[in-house]
Amino acid sequence: MTEPLRITVWNENVHEREQPEIAELYPDGIHGAIINGVQQLLPDASMTAATLEQPEHGLSEATLAETDVLFWWGHRAHDAVDGAIVDRVAQHVLSGMGLVVLHSGHFSRIFIRLMGTTCSLRWRNDGDRETVWSVAPGHPITVGVPDPLVLPEHETYGEFFDVPPPDELVFISSFSGGEVFRSGLTYRRGLGRIFYFSPGDQNYPIYHRADIHRVLANAAEWAKPRVERALPQVSNRPRGWFQDESIAE
Repeated sequence: MTEPLRITVWNENVHEREQPEIAELYPDGIHGAIINGVQQLLPDASMTAATLEQPEHGLSEATLAETDVLFWWGHRAHDAVDGAIVDRVAQHVLSGMGLVVLHSGHFSRIFIRLMGTTCSLRWRNDGDRETVWSVAPGHPITVGVPDPLVLPEHETYGEFFDVPPPDELVFISSFSGGEVFRSGLTYRRGLGRIFYFSPGDQNYPIYHRADIHRVLANAAEWAKPRVERALPQVSNRPRGWFQDESIAE
């Protein structure tokens, strides 16, 4: 029997604690809205929350060892994430843990670490309409997702987005003000799979939407480990380890 998918949703949880209007929009936190929505689509999954203010930011070695896919939402407190925790998360991704980075998590220390670029982009927040287009028909992350997926109001992101060329471009977004943006990207680092998805500003009810829940549930299934979790190893092989030594010549 397949083991239940284990998902940890990390959220800095700063806006919800400090801004009443955001707390009203997300009374259970952004992490709570994500868990509540994705759990309906993945009822057998084990889903837990972790937040910045917890010891070790809720990301202890034991927690990460028991996490198949880590969701990451951050915005105001990127620099408050301890470097040792960033190192720890990076090692788990390289060992095969999936990582789903959301919205302004593009500036998180873990995403910048794994991308090796500034991850900067153009942005403005005027409540423009965002239209999210699938450009990878048949990709597992697009299954059951409306095409296009329309957000009546959202923060605008625009190119140039300073990330490496993705392994797969899954979604692009267009905005009523004219911008375009690569809004759904996949990467592989070590044995780990990474998906970046831009919709999800805290000022809008994005994470209460069923179509967004579908993207996130699909992303979790896509990003889960495919092999036993371990860092890739390089080892020395003595001459003659092939049964047929002629192969080694």
